[in-house]
Amino acid sequence: MFTVRTPEEAVEIIRANCCRKTHTEFVPLAECAGRILAEDIPAQEYVPGFDRSTVDGYAVRASDTFGCSDSIPAILPATFAVEMGRDPEGPLPAGACVYVPTGGALPDGADAVVMIEYTEDYGDGTIGIMKPASPGANVIYKGDDVYPGKVVLTAGRRLIAQDAGALAAMGVLSVPVSARPVIGILSTGDELVPPSEVPSGGQIRDVNSVLLDVLCREIGAQTKSYGIIRDDAGLLTDALEKAIAECDAVLISGGSSVGARDATAEVIERRGRLLFHGIAMKPGKPTILGLAGDTPVFGLPGHPVAAFFITRLFVREMIAGMTGEILQDLPVKARLTEAISANHGRSEAIGVRITEENGQRYATPIHTKSGLISSLAGSDGFMLISRDCEGLPAGTETDIFPY
Repeated sequence: MFTVRTPEEAVEIIRANCCRKTHTEFVPLAECAGRILAEDIPAQEYVPGFDRSTVDGYAVRASDTFGCSDSIPAILPATFAVEMGRDPEGPLPAGACVYVPTGGALPDGADAVVMIEYTEDYGDGTIGIMKPASPGANVIYKGDDVYPGKVVLTAGRRLIAQDAGALAAMGVLSVPVSARPVIGILSTGDELVPPSEVPSGGQIRDVNSVLLDVLCREIGAQTKSYGIIRDDAGLLTDALEKAIAECDAVLISGGSSVGARDATAEVIERRGRLLFHGIAMKPGKPTILGLAGDTPVFGLPGHPVAAFFITRLFVREMIAGMTGEILQDLPVKARLTEAISANHGRSEAIGVRITEENGQRYATPIHTKSGLISSLAGSDGFMLISRDCEGLPAGTETDIFPY
């Protein structure tokens, strides 16, 4: 029989029992994208390491430009020009100016830069300044970006290209990241054949092995496939023992219901203990979670849509706990194009297609059964309906979670 937990309870059980942290490893900067940062990264130096100009123009003392205009320019001698990648020749004398290119270093004494568009070169070594500059105008000061001790990136962040750029600016070439947990994947069922085979009779292709493999790697894990296991408790036990020895967690697809041939719960319980059998959710109610020693073992529904949503919502929580990732699910608002009935006594995940018209975002629910994977493949995201919701009328603005 099921011992059903709410989705919220299931998440708490996962966090409390299934999130043994993986070790830290170092990867080259160019390979850090998508990895989870294992440690805070503080700056060790100033970035930029010198005061520099943000425009092409003339470095000045701001006080030398006060009151100037097109009709009464401040006329300043140009003492020298700054070259890119080189220190200035010397300080800026009072009452003078120095040409500085974008990104060039400011000479000591300069506290502003006037854009070249607001200047005029008189050809006699003097420059007319047509617009006054305030202190700090068009200048980035040493350490404006980062300074020693400032935490630039925090542990738990999934690294993206911008982060790699920040690390490069600080000279970080080897990045500490959490090792990807290894997730073992087993599919059970006498009716299954590999995707490479043509089914006959009552056979179907094994969708879940591929679906779960790609989804787990997308989430941030490594995967190890153990193939198709026939509906035999002995064979399942042997395969599970092998997977437990080699993996950080195991997903068993199929065999999670309470039919006579659904042996997953029994096999898990013999090897360890069940944490729950059943989530008050549609699709995915028969989901199992147990521990074999300290290795989490999920029993997922065999229907691909149910297996997808359970992995996306609950296995993802486990993988995030193992890597230390701080999950950030940022929904977008969209209006429903049609009414949705609910109140099955369970939370419900529904795939949606997202469109936009005249600046308004719309979500069209995809009506499907849990075994029809092709309809899920056409979705752009999903919505979650709470167990106490009695339905939503067309036009309701609701939260949508894009994939």
